[in-house]
Amino acid sequence: MLEVKDLHAYYGKSHILQGVTFDIGEGEIVSLLGRNGVGRSTTVKTIMGEVAPSGSIKFKGQEIAGKKAFEIAQLGIGYVPENRDIFPTLSVRQNLILGMKSTVSSGRWTIDSIFEMFPNLAERADVHGGVLSGGEQQMLCMCRTLMGDPELIMIDEPTEGLAPKVVAQVADLLQEIARRGVAILLVEQKLSIALKISRRVYVMGHGKIVYRGTPASLLEADAIRAEWLEV
Repeated sequence: MLEVKDLHAYYGKSHILQGVTFDIGEGEIVSLLGRNGVGRSTTVKTIMGEVAPSGSIKFKGQEIAGKKAFEIAQLGIGYVPENRDIFPTLSVRQNLILGMKSTVSSGRWTIDSIFEMFPNLAERADVHGGVLSGGEQQMLCMCRTLMGDPELIMIDEPTEGLAPKVVAQVADLLQEIARRGVAILLVEQKLSIALKISRRVYVMGHGKIVYRGTPASLLEADAIRAEWLEV
């Protein structure tokens, strides 16, 4: 579904991504792991058109490198940024409506199905997003992206700063997303979550992919974890 080959990206003169190559199949959960500052967030921003790319990015066989972010979104890629970028002065319901491609929803997700999955959001449907807890804002941000019915969703650090109970809810939501046929590229620090729900993992270091494999193989790769993941 998504094929990234020899991807390079720069911030000014700084060479951030240095030949990143990976792929994601339909309905797969793939995690991009690594320490802070190695280029994981830049990778998803580059795929989404927020950073100028050099290299190839193909989505369902179509080259999307160089397209604008709204064009990429319209093709079926959703993006949940790390900063939980909701509209704080709009209600939960209004935030969800803004995520829809059309006011007549015919996709996998509806406001009713979102509220059924997350009763706490349903109870606060008419509350401004800015007064929600951090966990509720994270859920709202992810659910708003789902309202656009993406075929691939890229999620950057969804569990950062959340309580363990909310982290478990995020993991359940990610698995439900995949069960409905949506592929996921997950940028995550918590190995426990990534290894539990991912089909495959990639480890980044210094702007490159330094390891690729299954969660089980990464658990056995002590040297890789020590060099590129553990503090």
